[in-house]
Amino acid sequence: MQALKDLSTQKMQKSFDSLLHNYSKVRTGRASASILDDIKINYYGQPTPVKQLCNISIPEPRTIIVQPWDKTTLADIEKAILGANIGITPDNDGNVIRLPFQPLTEEKRKAIVRDLKKLAEDSRIAIRNIRREANDSAKKMKKDSEISEDEEKKLLKEIQDLTDDWIKKIDEVEKAKEQEIMEV
Repeated sequence: MQALKDLSTQKMQKSFDSLLHNYSKVRTGRASASILDDIKINYYGQPTPVKQLCNISIPEPRTIIVQPWDKTTLADIEKAILGANIGITPDNDGNVIRLPFQPLTEEKRKAIVRDLKKLAEDSRIAIRNIRREANDSAKKMKKDSEISEDEEKKLLKEIQDLTDDWIKKIDEVEKAKEQEIMEV
């Protein structure tokens, strides 16, 4: 019984972490270094994350400065940022790359919020699917006489409580991110 709950908890945690990772890549009106997390360049034959090749700073709320330790990678980093299609045009001055964030229009903010809601709903669906799998396992355990009917009911209630907790966390994160985006 405990193993089933632990497995469900781990799966729900992974689903929630995936949502947080996706949210960190969503462009808000403010500069965020996490927008560069998935950008890689070919560095001596190895796909290497940009974050490992440079110093990233945010001197102003709407600007990221990327300063590579090896100046020869500057053009490759600029190409990778352009190729990543993150909606920002890099400004290369020969020493650093500046990423200026333009203020978001009301229409763009609403479109981003719609995308956020879809990501959150996908996570809720994943959590519910994990609940369904766990419930099916609990019912199978009861059918195979591994647990009693009372234990099955208790397990089903615990799985439902777990699901409710994770869905509540998703709702909270969604609301906080929505407020962050709609903030002018």
